[in-house]
Amino acid sequence: MTMTSSQIMFFIFSAIIVICSILTVTSRKILRAATFLLFVLVSTSGLYFLLNFQFLAAVQLTLYAGGIVVLIIFSILLTSHISQKFEPIAFSKVIFSALAAVAGIILTSLTIIEYKFNVSKVALKNVDMKEIGHSLLNYGPNGYVLPFEVISVLLLAAMIGSIVIAKKKLNN
Repeated sequence: MTMTSSQIMFFIFSAIIVICSILTVTSRKILRAATFLLFVLVSTSGLYFLLNFQFLAAVQLTLYAGGIVVLIIFSILLTSHISQKFEPIAFSKVIFSALAAVAGIILTSLTIIEYKFNVSKVALKNVDMKEIGHSLLNYGPNGYVLPFEVISVLLLAAMIGSIVIAKKKLNN
């Protein structure tokens, strides 16, 4: 059985996602965790490129890898917690987390195995970039400008709130 280059890239991206996801949640240094998260998000966009979802891959790169991770890293740098090390996790929490992860894997696997995937008989539509652009910049019923603005204000408020809370803890 020979593997194509697409299959090899899929396995490489999948390995990066799995390894860096584990490193993100187990790293004791906050800046390293943010860097591992960046690798996960960039590899996810690589998977989107493999699936020929170029627009989704571009959104993944610009919004998540480019925006959210930079926001997280700047928040870490602004609050001067760059050298902060998280305390070791208690063994009981590790056991319960592992049990929850295994239960999630079993539930997801059973759901995927038992679901009957039907082949769609509807012909694929061509993606019209003009239509996507108009939808993104439209305030109407099928527009996305208002939700995007609401989310950006929410992220700004969350960042300001986290900085205020972190500065109060530093002053005490």
